[in-house]
Amino acid sequence: MHNGITVVLGASPNPVRFSHKAVKSLLRHDKEVVAVGFRDGLIADEQILVGMPPIDNVHTVSIYIGSSRQQDYYDYIFSLKPKRVIFNPGTVNPEFMARLKNNGIEPVNACMLVMLNEGEF
Repeated sequence: MHNGITVVLGASPNPVRFSHKAVKSLLRHDKEVVAVGFRDGLIADEQILVGMPPIDNVHTVSIYIGSSRQQDYYDYIFSLKPKRVIFNPGTVNPEFMARLKNNGIEPVNACMLVMLNEGEF
Protein backbone atom coordinates (compact mmCIF):
# COMPACT_ATOMS: atom_id res chain seq x y z
CA MET A 1 0.00 0.00 0.00
CA HIS A 2 2.95 2.34 0.51
CA ASN A 3 6.50 2.65 -0.70
CA GLY A 4 9.30 3.34 1.71
CA ILE A 5 10.85 1.95 4.81
CA THR A 6 9.13 1.09 8.06
CA VAL A 7 11.28 1.77 11.11
CA VAL A 8 10.43 -0.39 14.12
CA LEU A 9 11.56 1.76 17.03
CA GLY A 10 12.22 -0.24 20.18
CA ALA A 11 13.03 -3.46 18.31
CA SER A 12 14.09 -6.28 20.62
CA PRO A 13 16.10 -9.45 19.95
CA ASN A 14 13.75 -11.20 22.43
CA PRO A 15 11.30 -13.31 20.35
CA VAL A 16 8.44 -12.90 22.84
CA ARG A 17 8.43 -9.09 22.46
CA PHE A 18 5.86 -7.54 20.11
CA SER A 19 8.54 -5.41 18.48
CA HIS A 20 10.37 -8.61 17.49
CA LYS A 21 7.15 -10.11 16.09
CA ALA A 22 6.47 -6.85 14.22
CA VAL A 23 9.80 -6.97 12.36
CA LYS A 24 9.23 -10.62 11.42
CA SER A 25 5.69 -9.85 10.26
CA LEU A 26 6.87 -6.93 8.11
CA LEU A 27 9.47 -9.21 6.49
CA ARG A 28 6.81 -11.89 5.88
CA HIS A 29 4.67 -9.24 4.15
CA ASP A 30 7.63 -8.23 1.94
CA LYS A 31 7.94 -4.77 3.51
CA GLU A 32 11.23 -2.89 3.80
CA VAL A 33 12.06 -2.66 7.48
CA VAL A 34 14.81 -1.21 9.64
CA ALA A 35 14.94 -2.39 13.26
CA VAL A 36 16.17 0.23 15.74
CA GLY A 37 16.56 -0.79 19.36
CA PHE A 38 18.49 -0.50 22.59
CA ARG A 39 20.60 -3.67 22.18
CA ASP A 40 22.49 -5.34 19.36
CA GLY A 41 20.99 -8.48 17.96
CA LEU A 42 19.22 -10.06 15.06
CA ILE A 43 15.58 -10.51 14.15
CA ALA A 44 15.49 -13.15 11.43
CA ASP A 45 18.38 -11.85 9.28
CA GLU A 46 17.78 -8.18 10.17
CA GLN A 47 20.46 -6.50 12.27
CA ILE A 48 19.06 -4.34 15.08
CA LEU A 49 20.63 -0.89 14.81
CA VAL A 50 21.39 0.77 18.13
CA GLY A 51 21.06 4.48 18.83
CA MET A 52 19.52 6.92 16.38
CA PRO A 53 20.88 5.99 12.96
CA PRO A 54 20.07 8.20 9.97
CA ILE A 55 17.64 6.42 7.63
CA ASP A 56 16.38 7.74 4.29
CA ASN A 57 13.06 7.07 2.54
CA VAL A 58 11.11 6.40 5.76
CA HIS A 59 7.37 6.08 5.29
CA THR A 60 6.31 4.78 8.71
CA VAL A 61 7.76 4.73 12.21
CA SER A 62 6.16 2.05 14.38
CA ILE A 63 6.76 2.79 18.06
CA TYR A 64 7.37 0.08 20.65
CA ILE A 65 8.74 2.40 23.34
CA GLY A 66 6.62 3.46 26.30
CA SER A 67 5.49 7.10 26.39
CA SER A 68 7.80 7.88 29.32
CA ARG A 69 10.88 7.11 27.17
CA GLN A 70 9.63 8.63 23.89
CA GLN A 71 10.64 12.24 24.53
CA ASP A 72 14.31 11.38 23.92
CA TYR A 73 13.27 10.28 20.41
CA TYR A 74 11.05 13.19 19.33
CA ASP A 75 13.77 14.99 17.37
CA TYR A 76 15.04 11.72 15.93
CA ILE A 77 11.58 10.72 14.68
CA PHE A 78 11.08 14.17 13.12
CA SER A 79 14.51 13.84 11.44
CA LEU A 80 13.33 10.65 9.71
CA LYS A 81 10.53 12.64 8.01
CA PRO A 82 7.93 9.86 8.16
CA LYS A 83 4.47 10.16 6.63
CA ARG A 84 2.95 8.45 9.68
CA VAL A 85 3.84 7.20 13.15
CA ILE A 86 2.05 4.16 14.55
CA PHE A 87 1.55 4.12 18.32
CA ASN A 88 1.15 0.46 19.20
CA PRO A 89 -0.79 -0.62 22.33
CA GLY A 90 0.92 0.70 25.45
CA THR A 91 2.73 3.52 23.62
CA VAL A 92 -0.01 6.11 23.10
CA ASN A 93 1.27 9.63 23.79
CA PRO A 94 -1.31 12.39 23.19
CA GLU A 95 1.27 15.20 23.52
CA PHE A 96 3.59 13.72 20.88
CA MET A 97 0.65 12.74 18.67
CA ALA A 98 -0.48 16.38 18.64
CA ARG A 99 3.04 17.59 17.78
CA LEU A 100 3.25 15.11 14.91
CA LYS A 101 -0.13 16.18 13.54
CA ASN A 102 0.88 19.86 13.77
CA ASN A 103 3.92 18.99 11.64
CA GLY A 104 1.93 17.19 8.93
CA ILE A 105 2.72 13.66 10.13
CA GLU A 106 -0.20 11.30 10.65
CA PRO A 107 -0.33 9.76 14.14
CA VAL A 108 -2.04 6.36 14.16
CA ASN A 109 -3.29 4.69 17.34
CA ALA A 110 -3.33 1.03 16.28
CA CYS A 111 -1.59 -2.31 16.46
CA MET A 112 0.71 -2.67 13.46
CA LEU A 113 0.49 -6.48 13.62
CA VAL A 114 -3.29 -6.29 13.24
CA MET A 115 -2.96 -3.71 10.44
CA LEU A 116 -0.61 -6.05 8.54
CA ASN A 117 -2.79 -9.11 9.05
CA GLU A 118 -5.92 -7.28 7.93
CA GLY A 119 -4.26 -5.72 4.87
CA GLU A 120 -4.62 -2.19 6.27
CA PHE A 121 -0.92 -1.41 6.33
